[in-house]
Amino acid sequence: MEFSQFRELRSEDDRQAANEPHFDAAFRHKLEELLYWRRDVRHFSSSSLPQGVVDDTLTLACDTAPSVGNSQPWRFIKVSDAKARNAIVCNFQACNEDALRSQSSERRQLYASLKLEGLQQAPEQLAVFCDEGTIQGHGLGQSTMPETRRYSVVMAIHTLWLLLRGQGIGMGWVSILDPARLKRDLDVPKAWSFVGYLCMGYPLHTSRVAELQETGWQARQEPSATIMHRRS
Repeated sequence: MEFSQFRELRSEDDRQAANEPHFDAAFRHKLEELLYWRRDVRHFSSSSLPQGVVDDTLTLACDTAPSVGNSQPWRFIKVSDAKARNAIVCNFQACNEDALRSQSSERRQLYASLKLEGLQQAPEQLAVFCDEGTIQGHGLGQSTMPETRRYSVVMAIHTLWLLLRGQGIGMGWVSILDPARLKRDLDVPKAWSFVGYLCMGYPLHTSRVAELQETGWQARQEPSATIMHRRS
């Protein structure tokens, strides 16, 4: 069943009493399309994005993303300096060579053929960190699971991803990087932990299907394979 076909669960009177907006079937259909087309983008046009679009979208993402205890621990660094970008490229290349060597002989050639980053082409790039020492939120909800701060940063990234894609802008998340080396190269505070490196720009190629599926790296599992039911 498609998301847009879900039945209405609440009456208009109930929604109004709860001060709740009405998201109709047309909206749900568009949201479903956005979720499918959010895909990780690796092929970028070198064309610049409109002035201020990343800043404005990032502001909205930071204003709307959820976080544990309202801690808002995300820290975004815009990386535009050529020296800093070159350091990121060198970091990726070294890590990618290690990753290639770690692959089985059967998968090494396929791995080498994959496009895993857009560092050379993407006009806008962000390094994203979690401020593990933030006092915002006064530690609420973090005493037993401090990693929820990093989960909150991931939520902010996903919010940004959807907002950008809704404007026709693609984003790719680069994770084949050495966090310690990246922190040194960007000279960030010790209490910040690295979460991800984001490349943004106009896509040269997009698909409703994830690129790793299209290239044959791995098929996506059926949802039923990952949804478990506890039985006594």
